[in-house]
Amino acid sequence: LGGVAAIGLVAASTQMLPAQDAPKSIKVGYAISLSGPQAGGALLTTVPNYRLWVDEVNKAGGIMLKKYGKRIPLEVVEVDDRSNNDDLARALERLMTVDKVDIVLAPWGTGPNLSVLPIFAKYGYPHIMGTAATEQIEKLAPKFDNAFWMLGRPSEGVKALVGMLNDMRSKGQIKDTVALFSVQHPFGAEFLVPAKAALAANNYKIVYETTYPLGSADLSAQIKAAKAANPDIKIAFSYPPDTFMLTEQSIANDFNPKVMFLSVGAAFPSYKGKFGDKINGVFGLGAWDPNGPGVQDWVKRHKEVNKGQEPDRWASSNTYAGLQMLQQAIERVGEIDNKKIIAELRTGTFKTILGDVKLENNQLTKLWWVGQYQDGEYKGVAPANLPGAVAPKVK
Repeated sequence: LGGVAAIGLVAASTQMLPAQDAPKSIKVGYAISLSGPQAGGALLTTVPNYRLWVDEVNKAGGIMLKKYGKRIPLEVVEVDDRSNNDDLARALERLMTVDKVDIVLAPWGTGPNLSVLPIFAKYGYPHIMGTAATEQIEKLAPKFDNAFWMLGRPSEGVKALVGMLNDMRSKGQIKDTVALFSVQHPFGAEFLVPAKAALAANNYKIVYETTYPLGSADLSAQIKAAKAANPDIKIAFSYPPDTFMLTEQSIANDFNPKVMFLSVGAAFPSYKGKFGDKINGVFGLGAWDPNGPGVQDWVKRHKEVNKGQEPDRWASSNTYAGLQMLQQAIERVGEIDNKKIIAELRTGTFKTILGDVKLENNQLTKLWWVGQYQDGEYKGVAPANLPGAVAPKVK
């Protein structure tokens, strides 16, 4: 396996006398896309928060383990899965059986996480997923009780999106015509199926539809065809490279529907950095509450540790909240006992940047699903009943 780097090994606090049988470190490992088509999302949302958490824990002297009466620092192995699920599986097997790490953190993305559910379960590790959204949660949760879902079910996201569209339509702000784009990837499929059903049930007309391979470099022909269909609404279940590309080519072809909803990547600071004021009014999948508990301090620390890079405005906060939950669960258990840690994650209530979190059936259920760029900032608009929600604006 290539791309392995040991990071973050820090000595325990000198103010604490070492317990006789205390480990020198808590070994943490993860395999994730540091290269390949998934690297853009992984290096924006997941890896920076993992590195931030390690830095914070070690600066505090480690995680407090009551069994030994002291804080134990983290020692981390980071492996590149090269955006390949086979490489990911092999790397995780090695981390769990050869390196025998104490904690394994999740990969990035829906497809990779679904592919390795059996591996985490086989070896009994908690699997906290900050970037996996699947309709299969209700079926998978009883089978994989070690798996924890921080992004929810696509049908819930579709419900929030279509509910917002219904409100706009009832006010006469938009008509019922939709152009639908979807990446050929588990993520795209997970959202496309409930979206088509919900749009049909609410009497929307899909006037143009296309799916495209992950990594497509040019969709200008599809953009022109969608424009010719003259929809009021464009919905794209897209991954980061194509979210950027679809935006760029829509601008180039003057395709400017009243509602333009894009998926993973729209909430990235780099998205705003690339397009600036041109994306005012654009909707994206997911959002955040910038005034949540400790959020602004978390953003500041994130930038300090990651060379000025800001977190994204969606799954970054869910990912970091999962790490907060993991640490609190370990400290309550008082030792690295994954069976007990899993039980605590299943039943406990945790203080996080999302507020107080108690999972229901291993799921985070109070979630942002739709955000919008308004006056240069990305703001949460749906569900409208979440703290900090603002009303959507129509072009």
